[in-house]
Amino acid sequence: MDIRTEIFNRSRALFMKYGLKSVTMDDIARDLGISKKTLYQFVDNKADLIQKVVCLFVDEEQESIDSIQQQADDAIEEMLNIARHIIRFLRSLTPTTIYDLQKYYKESWELVYELNNKHIIEVLKQNIEKGIRQGVYRENLNPEIIAKIYVGKIPIITDEEIFPGREYNREQLFSEFFTYHIHGIASQKGLQHLQAHMDRRRGNANEL
Repeated sequence: MDIRTEIFNRSRALFMKYGLKSVTMDDIARDLGISKKTLYQFVDNKADLIQKVVCLFVDEEQESIDSIQQQADDAIEEMLNIARHIIRFLRSLTPTTIYDLQKYYKESWELVYELNNKHIIEVLKQNIEKGIRQGVYRENLNPEIIAKIYVGKIPIITDEEIFPGREYNREQLFSEFFTYHIHGIASQKGLQHLQAHMDRRRGNANEL
């Protein structure tokens, strides 16, 4: 692994674990075992580092979700696997990371917002269209409206005022949100597919 990639990967791990504000450039240099002078050869400042880390994250998320789309047998499985992917990501975050990004690094947050409002909406729209064709979603749905409603509700889950991290488990919140979504759009056939997919999975009762 080259030093540039290692800087971004280690920085991302620290940011996700401790939050953006609490991690300093000194912490990152120390964790990498390099000098700050070397670190600043690759980034201009902390905000620039965060921007580059977020860009890398957005690219990876697009690739991961595209891969899920290609591998799923049906729309229900695809949506279920996307939800599981998001839950795994939420598990790796502290509540302060998203808060810090929204409040202190708005340009970087805009990249995440754009991922939601362009790529994710299009993915969900395609999923709903596929589900209607397969008969697992109700045929009277408007795919674009449903996709935008779904994405529009996601920020509520990460809102510290509505769901404080000290009181609510984000994995469970998203699991409930996913169940709420699927039961609102699935046909009887779709609900049977959902149950069949979930019956194959064993593990935590709070996990999809």
